Amino acid sequence: MLFADSGLSDASISVLLAIWSLTSVVFEVPSGALADRFSRRSCLVASGVLQALGHAAWVVFPSFWGFAAGFVLWGLGGTLQSGSFEALLYDGLAANGDEDRYGQLNARVDTIELISQVPVAVIATVLFSHGGYELAGWISVVMCLGASVIALWFPEPERGGDEDDGELGYLATLKEGLRASVPIKRAVLAVALVYAIDAFEEYFTLLAQDWHVPTVWVPMATIGVPLMGAAGASLGGRLPFRGWVLFASGALLIVAAWLAVPLAIVLLGLFYGLYRFVLVHVETELQHRISSDARATVTSVAAIGSEFVAFAVYGLWVLGSAFAVGVLVLVVAFVVRRQ
Repeated sequence: MLFADSGLSDASISVLLAIWSLTSVVFEVPSGALADRFSRRSCLVASGVLQALGHAAWVVFPSFWGFAAGFVLWGLGGTLQSGSFEALLYDGLAANGDEDRYGQLNARVDTIELISQVPVAVIATVLFSHGGYELAGWISVVMCLGASVIALWFPEPERGGDEDDGELGYLATLKEGLRASVPIKRAVLAVALVYAIDAFEEYFTLLAQDWHVPTVWVPMATIGVPLMGAAGASLGGRLPFRGWVLFASGALLIVAAWLAVPLAIVLLGLFYGLYRFVLVHVETELQHRISSDARATVTSVAAIGSEFVAFAVYGLWVLGSAFAVGVLVLVVAFVVRRQ
């Protein structure tokens, strides 16, 4: 919404999102190896700082190039978090012999993350009403820095590994992670394809605008979408995977795009709930299959694959909006089911 109200077209917004993805493509795997070689907790701390700087760039320089710089910083921060958090969580559980609980705990993390968007939507409405995008932007900076402070307190289990320091040890870790991805390539591919669909979440507010919801009410109108996502993620940690679920989510998105009215947001929420159900399952399956110490690097390999597919999501938005993305979801569902 900030980009659109700053005069950027849908094509320009998609270019910005592509810059964000390109940053992740370049730095995703190297940052995963960095977390494996040194400290996953430190990577999470740095992640919050970089994302705070990204939001600050948007507020201070509200133009295409300012937004682009912000996305590069945000992308760098995102790569430091991606893989690091999952590896820190899984290895922390494994240190106590509780790795079987990863799926349930990962689902709980996703659920809390999505539910937290509800109070955030309310706060965003209040902030926008009183201080516009600038006030909301600075509060976002503070929140990112707060996340870094919290990450400082995360426990990090000791890990064995190469005793060599510096570049040689880092390169060895990077190579180990890449090699470890090959035997479990099907699980890596499933995460890459399914996780890429989440790039569409960036367009939810634009969809609400396109479906004739006034700008000031967009956060409240879309408040049910993360709630449905939270419900799906929560069920993902309790119920077994069903191959038809992702097909159903794509069909719901196509119907919502065809209706293109405010009430279609309900179908959008159902789509997102079913999608998050599947995402929890494929992410959990990947973590269980990783046997290497370079866990963050292997997870980052899946994440970099998702970035390439995300480019297709951005392009389909420009060409055919939500309808075309729904077709892509059906294609991904077919491929994942065959895995």
